[in-house]
Parts: sequence; C-alpha cells; structure tokens
Amino acid sequence: MSVLQMLEIIIPSAIFFSAPLIYTALGGVFCERAGVVNIGLEGLMVVGAFTSIVFNLTFAPSFGDYTPWLAIIAAMFISALFSLLHAVASISFRADQVVSGVAINFLGLGLSMFLVKLWYGKGQTDQIREGFNKIDLPILSKIPIVGELLFSNGYYPAYWSFVIAVLAWYVVFKTPFGLRLRAVGEHPLAADTMGINVTRMRYIAVFLSGALAGIGGAVFAQVISRIFTHTTISGQGFIALAAMIFGKWHPIGAMGAALFFGFAQSLSIVGQTIPFLKGIPSVYFYIAPYVLTILALTGFIGRAEAPKASGTPYIKGRR
Repeated sequence: MSVLQMLEIIIPSAIFFSAPLIYTALGGVFCERAGVVNIGLEGLMVVGAFTSIVFNLTFAPSFGDYTPWLAIIAAMFISALFSLLHAVASISFRADQVVSGVAINFLGLGLSMFLVKLWYGKGQTDQIREGFNKIDLPILSKIPIVGELLFSNGYYPAYWSFVIAVLAWYVVFKTPFGLRLRAVGEHPLAADTMGINVTRMRYIAVFLSGALAGIGGAVFAQVISRIFTHTTISGQGFIALAAMIFGKWHPIGAMGAALFFGFAQSLSIVGQTIPFLKGIPSVYFYIAPYVLTILALTGFIGRAEAPKASGTPYIKGRR
C-alpha cells in the first residue's frame, strides 16, 4: 500500500469523525465566550443523537432522502430547548454551572434511554436505513491528489462543519453581536453599563450551544453509529469540550483541535487496515483518542485562559 493510498483511507475518515466534534466545540465556544461554562455538551449531544435517530426511523417513509437533514433540524431544535434547563439553572437561579452541566449529562442520557426502552422495548433503537451517503464534491474532487484526499468519499455534514466554523469566527469577532457576546464573557458589569442585556446574551449563547451540540450528536448518530444506545456518544461531548479548550476558545482553533482528535478517533477504526499498524493490538487504537486528549491538554497548549467571567454568575448591581 502506497503512502497516497494510506492517506486516502485516513484523511476522509478523520474528516467525518471530526465533524461532530467541530459542531459541538463551536457550541462550547459560543457558550463560554458569554461567560457560561457548559460541561453538559455530552448530554446535549446525547439528546441530539436520540432525537435524530427516532425522527429518522419514524419519518423516513414520508420524507425519503430528505430525512437525515430534517432529523438534524429536529435534533438542533430539541437540544437547544433542552439546553435552556442549563440556562435557567446557571443564569436565572445562579446555580453552580459545573454542577448544572453534570446534571444535564445525566438527565440527557437517562431520559433518552427511558424513552428508548418505552418506545422500542429494548435498550437500543432499530438501525436507520435513510442515512447520509458518501459523495464527491463537484469540481473540487477533480483536483489532482488534493481532491482525492480532501473532497472525495466524504459526507455533506462533514464539509458543512468547516463552513460553520468560519461563519462562527466571523460572528464572534467581526459582528456587533460577537462583540457583545465577548464583552458579556469578559466584563459583564461593563457590558451592562453600556446597555447590553447580560442575561439575554447568556441565554442566547447557551441556546446556540445546545443547537450546535444537537447537530453534532445528530451527525455522529446518522453518519457513524446509525443507531442509538447508551454508548452511542460515549465521551464525544467531553472530547469536544477538550477541543474547545485546546483551541483556546477560538472557533478556528476549536476546529483545528477537533480535526486532531478526529484523526485520533479514525485510527481506532482504520488503523488495522494500514500495513505498518497491523501488528499493534486494537485496544491501543481504542484508547488513543482519550490519551491524546489528555496529552494535548496537559502538555501542548501552553497557557490557556478562559474568558474572565466564565463560570461566574452575574448579579446586576454587584461590583
């Protein structure tokens, strides 16, 4: 097997494994840029994955090829609504944001599995039939070498994740909304003095984080697992949280970190098909993403500073 053939296996796999992480990490960026810590990304991904699979199974006969896209929209909406529980607890009631996020994780998984057993009578859903098909991007896939590596044999949601990352960068750093969002996360008292509604901005940020995490869960479920069980997401939300930190709360940085972690995850799937990796026990490939996540966060990112007001409830009038 030539180097080019190996790259043709690894790179497309790494891209679609990174896509759910990119969406979810971007949700974390919006949330924490506004000053709200969201440990609940895992639970929000679970809700998105559950919603997308149930929607797909229920409405596939009616919507046909449009079903996976509509399932993503449904997952985005339901996860965004679910995230408002975190917003109410941490913003309105000023509860500890980490504790609230952990509660979201438990509630998301517990409620999803309860409904799965109630509706399907077993610990998992059926497997979906209407999923995303692999595609070659028109024109771009025809570019010699680069087209074969980056724009062939992929999925539309994976490619859209890069567009959304660039759009998120533009929104956060180039628009009045982004300026208000960052002001609320850095110095909410000053933002309030300038007439910015801190509570409303933080609610919007949490809502956006829920929507993007829901998309991430839906993409993972419909592209990779194609079924929902208690292990469908299995730590993806925490890896996305690590990608957000690794990327230093910057949309493009989070995208790059998600690509790195997606590459690590892809090795656990395609590693045994690569000649010089065949002799390595498969268990090492399974633990590689988590080991690399720890190493990246502890040894390679340097000093990473969160927004100054991140994790601190805002009380109007208090200095």
